[in-house]
Amino acid sequence: MRHTSGRLLALLSLLQARRDWPGQLLAERLDVSPRTVRRDVDRLRELGYPIRAVKGPDGGYRLDAGTQLPPLLFDDEQAVALAVALRIAVTSGAGIEEAAARALTTVRQVMPARLRHRIDALELTAVERGGVRTTPQADSGVLLTLGAAIRAREVLRFDYAPATRRATGAAEGATDDAAQDLVPPRQVEPHHLVTWGGRWYLVAWDLDRNDWRTFRVDRIVPRTPTGPRFTPREVPGGEVAAFVAHRFRGSVGPDPWPCRGEVILALPAEVVARYAGDGVVEELAPDRCRLVLGSWSWTGLAAALGKFDADLEVIDPPELRHAFARLSRRYAAAAASKGTASA
Repeated sequence: MRHTSGRLLALLSLLQARRDWPGQLLAERLDVSPRTVRRDVDRLRELGYPIRAVKGPDGGYRLDAGTQLPPLLFDDEQAVALAVALRIAVTSGAGIEEAAARALTTVRQVMPARLRHRIDALELTAVERGGVRTTPQADSGVLLTLGAAIRAREVLRFDYAPATRRATGAAEGATDDAAQDLVPPRQVEPHHLVTWGGRWYLVAWDLDRNDWRTFRVDRIVPRTPTGPRFTPREVPGGEVAAFVAHRFRGSVGPDPWPCRGEVILALPAEVVARYAGDGVVEELAPDRCRLVLGSWSWTGLAAALGKFDADLEVIDPPELRHAFARLSRRYAAAAASKGTASA
């Protein structure tokens, strides 16, 4: 029989691995008697682990949630996964960087050397894209409040602070519909919390506007108490990720892009496919292919097609031809300009 301390750790590991354990099965796994299992359960309870006896034909035990967080036991894979998650938490935009750093220090201190070396070898550095301002951090308390309202399916009331500066692009155009002084509280049916581009957003049904909206969490100031419970609606399309992607691309229809065009490129299909993203490429000849590609604007689509640096023919639609014409005039003017020498 193993020592009591080792047996307690083995018992705790088993209780964490599944919801309910019949007492006899625990005894067999630990190679002890049911009476020893009962004594060990009592010892764990004295250490603060909320273990509840489960009634039934077989009897058994369940590790429940308690009022305090007791020491936890992780296997090697769980410990490494936890440490990696804490390392990348600094890029989450959830305002938990300091807490994550302290938690990582705590976990690392009790790790076996073999695992600590694996974690120390993973060095991560968060790098902001050039020219992009620091992303506002969402308050972790606000995130928890929103998450609780989503889980309870309760109408949420909140003030929506004005944007200090409207960002360019279709993404902000789809979300910053309250970029003005604080208005009467918004009333929404909260459905999901999502991240996009390092920011947190709330996807909700706006009761006043009778439509779906996405709200930046760093601009939300929740009000209490919450409202009545509601029956969740289905997000358009049925998938939250697809819905949010469509909104941030400026699309309101089933197509993920508001502008989609078709061209023939004087390039092999295999070459175009490497850089076509979510475009559809069809081979027409060894050195010719058909490409269907989308973008947030016709001008943006024309510019994106220009990156292939090849002769092309616009098949459809006319809006894409007009966009190429506008760009050609602009580029011709830019080529003809002499410019001015800087001092």
